[in-house]
Amino acid sequence: MAAAVARAPAIHERASTPPPHLTLNTSSRGTPAAVPNKHIPICSPGPRPIRGLETPPASPPTKNPLENSTIIYPPDTFARLVEDPPVYSIDAHTVARALDQVATQPLPDPKLVFPWLHGLHAENQIQLAFFVARRKALRRVPKCIRGITIVKAGGDLSSSRLKGAISPAEVLLAETGCDDSGEFLECDPKDGFSVRNFQIQACKMATVSDIIVYGDQRTSKDDVSRLAKRIARAQKACREKHAASGYDIGLFNTFVVSDSFDVFEREHQDLVAVDAKGIMTGNVMDFFYWERLEMCSMSKASEISHNVFLGPTPDSTLDPTLVHEPGFDVTIETSDLAQVPDSRSLKAMRQVLVGSENAPVHLEFPSSGSIMPPTWSQAEVDGLMETCRWIYELANPEATSNAPEEKDSDETETDTDTLHRRIYGELALGLTYFMYAEGLTVHEAWVRLHKEKGRNFFAYPSDVALLTSIQPRILQESPRWRGDVLHLQEPKWLSRIDGSLPSRILPYMYLGNLNHANNPDLLKELGITRILSVGEPISWPQSIREQWPSENMLFIDRVQDNGVDPLTDEFDRCLEFIKQGKLANTATLVHCRVGVSRSATICIAEVMNELGFCFVRARRLNVIIQPHLRFTYELMKWDESLRLKRGQPLRRELEWATVAREIALMNKPYSRQ
Repeated sequence: MAAAVARAPAIHERASTPPPHLTLNTSSRGTPAAVPNKHIPICSPGPRPIRGLETPPASPPTKNPLENSTIIYPPDTFARLVEDPPVYSIDAHTVARALDQVATQPLPDPKLVFPWLHGLHAENQIQLAFFVARRKALRRVPKCIRGITIVKAGGDLSSSRLKGAISPAEVLLAETGCDDSGEFLECDPKDGFSVRNFQIQACKMATVSDIIVYGDQRTSKDDVSRLAKRIARAQKACREKHAASGYDIGLFNTFVVSDSFDVFEREHQDLVAVDAKGIMTGNVMDFFYWERLEMCSMSKASEISHNVFLGPTPDSTLDPTLVHEPGFDVTIETSDLAQVPDSRSLKAMRQVLVGSENAPVHLEFPSSGSIMPPTWSQAEVDGLMETCRWIYELANPEATSNAPEEKDSDETETDTDTLHRRIYGELALGLTYFMYAEGLTVHEAWVRLHKEKGRNFFAYPSDVALLTSIQPRILQESPRWRGDVLHLQEPKWLSRIDGSLPSRILPYMYLGNLNHANNPDLLKELGITRILSVGEPISWPQSIREQWPSENMLFIDRVQDNGVDPLTDEFDRCLEFIKQGKLANTATLVHCRVGVSRSATICIAEVMNELGFCFVRARRLNVIIQPHLRFTYELMKWDESLRLKRGQPLRRELEWATVAREIALMNKPYSRQ
C-alpha cells in the first residue's frame, strides 16, 4: 500500500523571547493590535470595600520580613567608582550571591505591600478613592521591601540577558541632554482604575531596590558608567522627593558589574536567560516559551476519525518532539482570510495527490466563527459539505472505492484503493467533519470530541448556530447516519452554551464561568458532579438543586475581584474540596463570574506543585486567565507555604517584578485596550 508523506518544517533554534516587536514601555499608552480569537475579558471588581467589613487580610505568615541588611547593603566593603551620588563596583560572583540571598527571603505579607503595588498616583482620584480613601498612610512606600533590580545598558534584551534583567527605558525617563539628568518614570497610572497593573511592577520595584548595571560585549564601559550615574541620580531624586513629604524611604544604591558577560556564561550559567548569541539557554523560566509549549502539548494532533487528525499549526520554535509527526498527505489550516474551496479546487488538489506519492497538499479553510449566521450563503454551506465529502473519500478509500466518481475528461485514471491518506486539520472544519464522518448530531459531536477523543476546544456561538441549522443536511449526507433527521431531539443544555465548554485543566478539575455553572445538564453530560463557586452563587431552580447532594457544592462568599479581598485563607478549604472529588473519581467545576481570576487562582494553586500558571492559562483556550495583582502575589506566598510544608528550603525561581513583567508581556498581544 502506497503512502504519501508530508514532512514537517525543520525546527529552528530557540530564539530569545518575547518576540522583538513586543516591548514593555511603562510610559507608553499606545494601543497594540489584538490577536484574533483571543482576548482578556473585563472582570468587574464589584463594589468598593466598606472599611471594617472587608474580608480580613490573610496570607502565609511571614515570620521575618525582608531585612534591609543584605550582602550588598550597607555597601561599605565595595569600591566606589563615583562619589556623589555614589556608584559602587561589584563582581559577577557577588551578584550571584546577592540574587540567591534575595530569592531565599520570604516575600512581605500582602497586606504590607498592597494597595501600594496597585499604583496610587496622587492625581488618580478613582484609584485612590477605591483603595485608600482618606487613609494617606496607605500611599506610602512600604519599608519592608528591599529588592535587587538588574538593568542592562543599551537595552537590547535579545542577547546577553541575565535573569530578570530589564532595559533602562523601563525605569528611567528619556535623557534630556543634560549630564545631570536622571529620574525614574512616574509609573503609577494618572487616570483610570485597574487591579491588573502588571506593566508597572518592574519600575515600582526598581524604586525600592539596589540596582545593578551591566553591559554586553558590544556596550562600552563609558556607556555602562553613564547609565549607572543616571540611575544613582534617580535614586537620590526619589529619596529627596519623599523626604520633602516627611517620609524616609531608605537608602538604595547603584552598582556596576566589573566582570564581562562571559564570566556569567562561564561560571554562573543559572543566571543567564539568553546567551551572547541570542539563544535562550533554558536555565531561566521564560513565560512566552512556556505558554507556547503548554498550548502545543495540550492540543497536539490526535485522530478524531479514521485517518483524520485534529491539531494546531506546528510551532517550529518549540521542541521538535512537540511538533506534530510527519506523514500527513493533506494539511488543512484555518485562516480568517480563507474562502471555502470550490469543487474545481478540490478536484485539482485530488489530482495532485493521486498523481504523485511525494506531493502533499496544503488547503486553507475559513477559521472558526468565520461563517456567520444568518448571513452565510448557500454556496458556503455547499462548499463545506463538499469539503467534508472530499476529506472522507481521501481518508477512507476502501469505503468509497466501489462508488463510481465523475471525472473530468482530462483527469488521470487512478485506482484509489491503493491510496491510504492521512489528513490533518484544525477545529473550524473539525466539528463539521466529525459529525459527517461519524454520523453524529451537534450535541453528540460536542461531547464526544471532548470526552472520548480527549480534545480541549473552543467554538463560537456562531458555530453552534451554524451546525444546528445545517445539522439535517450534514446527517442526510453522512455515510454513517441511519436515523430520522425530521425528528431530531436537542438537549436543553445545547441552547444555553456560548460555544465553549468548561476548560478541562485536569481530569478531575474544570475551570469555567457562571454560565457554565448555571447549566447543570451540561455539567452532568461532562461527568462534572461537584461545583466550587468562588464569590459568585449559582442560580438553579429548587427542583434541580435537590438533585445535587449539598456536600458536592461549596460556595466561597465575600471574595470580589477587587484587589482587596484575599483568597489565601480559602486555599486549604477549596483544595480539600477538589481533592475529595478526585478521590471519589469525579470532576469538580471551579468557577467565578468570568472564570479568569478568582477561580483561575484556585486552579493554579491546585496545580502549583508541578505545573503552574501557564499550564492553566493554556487550557483556558481563547480566554486569557488573569488573576489580578494581589491574587498573583498571594500565589507566590502560597508557594512559600507549600515549600515549608514539604520541609523544603524557601527559594523563588523568579522575583515578583519579573513574574509581573512576564505576565504583562504575555498579555500585550491580546490586549484590546
